[in-house]
Amino acid sequence: MTTQPPSAQTTFAQTTSAATAVVSNAEFDTIFAGRPLMALFRGLGEARSLELARTAWSLGIDLVELPIQSEADVAALAAVAEAGRAEGRLVGAGTVLSTRHVELAAAAGAAFTVSPGFDADVVRASTSAGMPSLPGVATATEVQAALALGLTWMKAFPASLLGASWFRVMAGPFPQARFVATGGMDASNARAYLDAGVRTVAVGSALEDPAQLPALAALLA
Repeated sequence: MTTQPPSAQTTFAQTTSAATAVVSNAEFDTIFAGRPLMALFRGLGEARSLELARTAWSLGIDLVELPIQSEADVAALAAVAEAGRAEGRLVGAGTVLSTRHVELAAAAGAAFTVSPGFDADVVRASTSAGMPSLPGVATATEVQAALALGLTWMKAFPASLLGASWFRVMAGPFPQARFVATGGMDASNARAYLDAGVRTVAVGSALEDPAQLPALAALLA
């Protein structure tokens, strides 16, 4: 019996189906529930990242994100993720730009991944590796594309440039979208974004400023 090669129509249909396969990041419904703040530590090295992660945890900020842009960053992520597991805290990998980054994040023990932009291949790879993916968006087109893929949670970046009003506007056409605000966030503006409908705000350098710690703690009350 001779096996016939698939027709062009069949091949196109299979490719299209794979390209449009729906994924989900609904795990963030639980991960971000009741957690208005997430700590973000970029390029600080293992020791300093651990120190600041423990500062965040002591304040009640359970979630920590460490962008991975170098081997040292991956080592820091692995160390903080291990410490987090011991305390029941979740640690994610940020600036995940490729499927290779997804592999590094998984090997380091990340619980989730975060990207500055929207890349469906990265989202699918992260989901397949057991880590919900939080893609970055900054336009209605990107929000619509993420929702079409099956995602309800997104990172709005750079949030300080988008402005708090951006979130109110996006709630009109996309009421099902859930946003984490990242970029230029600190104790002085986080409340305005939360009041605008942001579910979680990611803060970084604010946690290195003792003067901001009481204000950040108040946001968790």
